[in-house]
Amino acid sequence: MHFTRRQWMGAAAALAAASLSSGVLAQGWPTKTVTIVVSYPAGGDTDVMARMFAEKLTKRLGQSVIVDNKPGASGTIGSAHVAKAAPDGYTLLMAPNTFAMAQFVLKTGSGSSYDVLGGFTPIVQTSTQPLFLASNPASGIKDFKTLLAQARRESVAYASPGSGSPMHVLGEMFNKAAGTKMTQVPYKGVAPAVNDLVGGHVPTTFLTYGPLEPYLGGKVTLLAVAQEKRSTLAPDVPTLQEQGIHGSDVSAWQGLYGPKGLPQDIVALLNRHMNEILKEPDVVKRMATFGALPEGGDPAHLAQTTATDYNRFGKIIKDLGIQAE
Repeated sequence: MHFTRRQWMGAAAALAAASLSSGVLAQGWPTKTVTIVVSYPAGGDTDVMARMFAEKLTKRLGQSVIVDNKPGASGTIGSAHVAKAAPDGYTLLMAPNTFAMAQFVLKTGSGSSYDVLGGFTPIVQTSTQPLFLASNPASGIKDFKTLLAQARRESVAYASPGSGSPMHVLGEMFNKAAGTKMTQVPYKGVAPAVNDLVGGHVPTTFLTYGPLEPYLGGKVTLLAVAQEKRSTLAPDVPTLQEQGIHGSDVSAWQGLYGPKGLPQDIVALLNRHMNEILKEPDVVKRMATFGALPEGGDPAHLAQTTATDYNRFGKIIKDLGIQAE
């Protein structure tokens, strides 16, 4: 993957700033409650996993770690809040990869704008998640062939957890590749999107596996997975490529960030704890219920993952003219 010099410099600057800021602020950290901001309502994948990590970190750090939900504008409000917070380790951000692409889609005001590559300190990538195309069979869409025929003939609504999310971008990439007329219905997070799919208010969705799993075999049918190979989470579900749709491989992921200038010793401490937490059997098992696979790695890995999506999807969003309604 090719990155521009500016993009690599921006991602590297966040890490360098953290290193230069290390010192007095980090001594004895933490001495009070640490807040992890989640930019979506309670109940979604990112929120529930953030609460699990907060509980684990509380025990390890000896101070309370809590989650604060700040939903709105496809996550940009919460992200902007953390970007403006003091880089003292007491305000962190747990974000899905919507973080890297939402501003390309939304017309954000000054209150919800932020610098993806230079305005944060990457700490650790926590997970990856495959995305599925799913339907409520009560809508009459019981298989991929039926969906394709109907969506080429007329508009078919799909639920997404928000404009600018990887699910939204995937939906528009699918339209381009398949010649369909699917129309996004954006929600303020995963939970309300699933609720309306299951309730029959919207017939289809592009979403991660975990929130859909409880309803499989009844109110939800998986039609395809948007990655090169079938997912171990649902090995019987064919890929889009297997069904003749190419150029629509998109996945989701989550990462933990701090504001720009977070001291390097705090970054290192949190990274070490999180990598250990991600290997704990109960954490791996719980993450699997959300269709999430533990990732881990050093802060540079998250920086590169963020830059990859920023670069790739920024171009795709521009080329396809994807904008929030």
